[in-house]
Amino acid sequence: MKTVIKNAKLITMENDHRIIENGAIAFENGKITYVGENIDDPTTYDEVYDAKGNYVLPGLVNTHGHIAMSLLRGYADDLPLQQWLETKMWPLEGQYTKEHTKWGSYLSIIEMLKTGTTTFVDMYDNMDVVASAVDQSGIRAKLCRGMIGLASDEVQMQKIEEATAFVQDWEGKANGRITTMMSPHSPYTCPPAFIEKVVEKAKLLNVPIHTHMSETLFEVELNVKEYGQRPVAHLEKLGVFDCPALVAHGVHVSDEELDILAKHDVRVSHNVISNLKLASGVAPVQKMLEKGLLVSLGTDSSASNNNLDLFEELKQVALLHKGVHNDATLIPAKTALQMATVDGAKSLWLEEQTGSLEVGKEADIIVLNTNQVFFQPSHDPISHVVYSASGRDVKDVFVQGKHVVKNGECTTVDEEQVIFEANRMFKKFTL
Repeated sequence: MKTVIKNAKLITMENDHRIIENGAIAFENGKITYVGENIDDPTTYDEVYDAKGNYVLPGLVNTHGHIAMSLLRGYADDLPLQQWLETKMWPLEGQYTKEHTKWGSYLSIIEMLKTGTTTFVDMYDNMDVVASAVDQSGIRAKLCRGMIGLASDEVQMQKIEEATAFVQDWEGKANGRITTMMSPHSPYTCPPAFIEKVVEKAKLLNVPIHTHMSETLFEVELNVKEYGQRPVAHLEKLGVFDCPALVAHGVHVSDEELDILAKHDVRVSHNVISNLKLASGVAPVQKMLEKGLLVSLGTDSSASNNNLDLFEELKQVALLHKGVHNDATLIPAKTALQMATVDGAKSLWLEEQTGSLEVGKEADIIVLNTNQVFFQPSHDPISHVVYSASGRDVKDVFVQGKHVVKNGECTTVDEEQVIFEANRMFKKFTL
């Protein structure tokens, strides 16, 4: 089917951040076939969508999270990370069944789609269940079976085998919307020999590695105490950065460590709101950018955020670093939006598929209802997207050209059922 969106204010997020005031974008068989000035004759298309002057831009890319943890939203707020994790999260996560994962995943996917995220990263357990939810919902995802290595050799190997099987079973599935990674949880929860085995397997499978790194000062100091090195040098020594690598957080990193990350082209997922809520600190994002590191945005889980609205991350990343460094020029709106779109796609090695509105890329497109007072005057769309918009302004969403959110309603998943089941599953926990 040939579809065109006309009368749109296009924010393409190409290298020049092109804005087309009265534009159109067309797609067929899931791929973009035209981006440019408004078309004269829409009758040549099977489906015509009138954007009525609303902003049309690439779907947002969320580069770190644990979507099944949406069932734990609001359960344990206002605690330090280690206490939150060890006394609240892990005990309840130990009670998770596949059914918990299923409904938590659907809850998050609906939230992400309805707030404009079309691609996300997930690191968790029961990943076959997550992948099935991705397949059914129409969203795009980079998925990995997260592995904590604090276990017997037998359990460690079982986890690596599960992660390997997941990659083999799901890479490229869901019409190419699912891609995969290998994921040791973090250097402080995975013994060195275990991480080396994961690296070896990632190389054999030819997939990237995703891990938490230097999120808190506690884990950095623990790494030095146990292994004599800070996490960056430790992971470099273990060969993690010999693979394409995406690290989440990178809050407590020195200039020397940033040089190591830049040397290996390690990508960083900046989880600004989760880091603030857990008082983990503020990542040196401006230094990362100055050293040429590719930085993207992640929400982390909605247990530590407490939502998956990437527009909130957009605004926070543009504001926080200005305030912390007393410099209003840091992280301008264009840079923030780039982190959430094209640089997010690059961080996941998906820049050929998504992240910007260009002919040949897949039609991952969102439409914002910008015919509202707080988007006026309409002279600077990028500023308005970053500083004025929220996910609740998302009106329509297309992934691979499929209309997965129509006028604010998810078309692929029964939202009413998911809300009911999510609440039912929470009641099954022993708190």
